[in-house]
Amino acid sequence: MTALIIARYAHFAAVFMIVAAILAQQFLVCKTMTRHEVKRVAKIDAMYGLGALLVLFAGFTLWFFVGKPAGFYSNNWIFHTKLTLYILLGLLSIYPTLFFLKNRKGNDMETKIIIPSGIIILLRIELGIVIIIPLLATLMSLGIGHFKF
Repeated sequence: MTALIIARYAHFAAVFMIVAAILAQQFLVCKTMTRHEVKRVAKIDAMYGLGALLVLFAGFTLWFFVGKPAGFYSNNWIFHTKLTLYILLGLLSIYPTLFFLKNRKGNDMETKIIIPSGIIILLRIELGIVIIIPLLATLMSLGIGHFKF
């Protein structure tokens, strides 16, 4: 029972880390930024990555080791949709992460860094996805979407 509580809490807290990081990026990233601002966003992006890993670890723990049987998740199309969106979220975050990592180094007093419009668009798409995933999790936890064999 303790392992279940810890896994669920870790999963829940990590989801909040991801949401907080994506929201912070929405508010902080603009068309031009100073190197100092890019460094700040890179740190937030690292928090996003840590949250994503924790969600993955806690999620697999819940799926295969504690809580409901693995079949509850494996036989649910909503779970598969949620997992696909989570993977898509990770893939969409690669380009912004690499950009921020590449541009965080250097003199803080340098001229402004121009942020490609594609990064801003990707961050907005990520926000849309991260809003949908908890809805799918809620539906799935109620047993909606379960395959009947």
